[in-house]
Amino acid sequence: MRSGAAWLASAKPEEVDEFLAGLSDNALLALPWVFDFWALPHQIAPEGAWKSWVIMGGRGAGKTRAGAEWVRAQVEGARPLDTGRALHVALVGETFDQAREVMVFGESGILACSPPDRRPDWEAGRKRLVWPNGAVAQLFSAHDPDALRGPQFDAAWVDELAKWKYAEEAWDMLQFALRLGPHPQQVVTTTPRNVQVLKAILNNPSTVVTHAPTEANRAYLAASFLEEVQTRYAGTRKGQQELEGLLLEDVEGALWSSATIDALRVEAAPPLDRIVVAVDPAVTGRETSDECGIVVVGAVTEGPPQNWRAYVLEDASVKAATPTQWANAAIAAMHRHGAERLVAEVNQGGDLVETVLRSVDQLVPFRGLRAGRGKGLRAEPVAALYEQGRVRHLRGLGTLEEQMCRMTAQGFQGRGSPDRVDALVWALHELIIEPAVRFRRPQVRAL
Repeated sequence: MRSGAAWLASAKPEEVDEFLAGLSDNALLALPWVFDFWALPHQIAPEGAWKSWVIMGGRGAGKTRAGAEWVRAQVEGARPLDTGRALHVALVGETFDQAREVMVFGESGILACSPPDRRPDWEAGRKRLVWPNGAVAQLFSAHDPDALRGPQFDAAWVDELAKWKYAEEAWDMLQFALRLGPHPQQVVTTTPRNVQVLKAILNNPSTVVTHAPTEANRAYLAASFLEEVQTRYAGTRKGQQELEGLLLEDVEGALWSSATIDALRVEAAPPLDRIVVAVDPAVTGRETSDECGIVVVGAVTEGPPQNWRAYVLEDASVKAATPTQWANAAIAAMHRHGAERLVAEVNQGGDLVETVLRSVDQLVPFRGLRAGRGKGLRAEPVAALYEQGRVRHLRGLGTLEEQMCRMTAQGFQGRGSPDRVDALVWALHELIIEPAVRFRRPQVRAL
């Protein structure tokens, strides 16, 4: 759905003039306050009899403005003194100060969004807003869930739920209080985090969700802000969460966690002694096939094995329609990084894997690897390298890292196959684990 603002931005000057000339004086004065005209698609409430509307987005995606405008739409009637569908509203923030400064007085808060003839009064002593038509919005802190015992509401706006320290307790108390009117509703504006209460809300059949990345609201954000955060966080798990507004889940029992990976991130790799490209091939090459995992890893191998360090340089995985396409992508990755060897799992493809690669480059230095254990067991010694701080990640590996945080010793707990993780595991076995085993193996001296 295209907003009126988007139409104005792309319309010809004469079309804009014609549109504005067709408005009455009252309509022209009211236009800045008609949010449905200016709103982005993710800021418009979905239709239907939902109970909870969750607006998930990156930082600066316009979530606060959407929440404030939704409250306006609930309490305002056709004229300033006419009542709307809601008369009693709960505004719940992480703390009372945050609720007041962001939800009420913020640049995108309720007061800033309200036209002069409908602007509510702030009653500081009672911690509430009162509209000319008698509607009331009361502020609450999620740090004090028991404050929600007693009051009752027909609408609620919850801000940054995923940050709340006592999220489940405060959310439960709000649900008991949301009991007035024929169909009480609530909107949740939050940057997603892997917390149980948010996941439970998202899984509820009565919940609807809209989503947008930070980029969607770029017209209202400083260009320097966008450039800075994208340079720093693009291609990382934090970027997926904070900029793209995606819910990233660490599976219980996973071999890797977001915190572990984030702590091992570096801006660049030092001079490397060895570089390999590892491939977990998709042999069939059909549209329904899994991705072909292609991961480039380098290592510093000076000194004894316990001092060796690895650097994950690139995730070059592809969804290939034919085996030749992934072979081309893997060999191109070798050339980009000056890799000395390409390794690939051959359990399923057998000689076909090497045949496909040599059809692209006859001289490719190739080694086929055959798995003797399950994926989870094979990944455990690699995860141990991370725990020891011996593997570092460059930026741009977000999708690989998401798969890593879903891999357990019992297997992959995500959709499809963990092709990227498999390729990573093969690379680190080739660079660190197997050479270290050979290094430690006693040498038999000839008599």
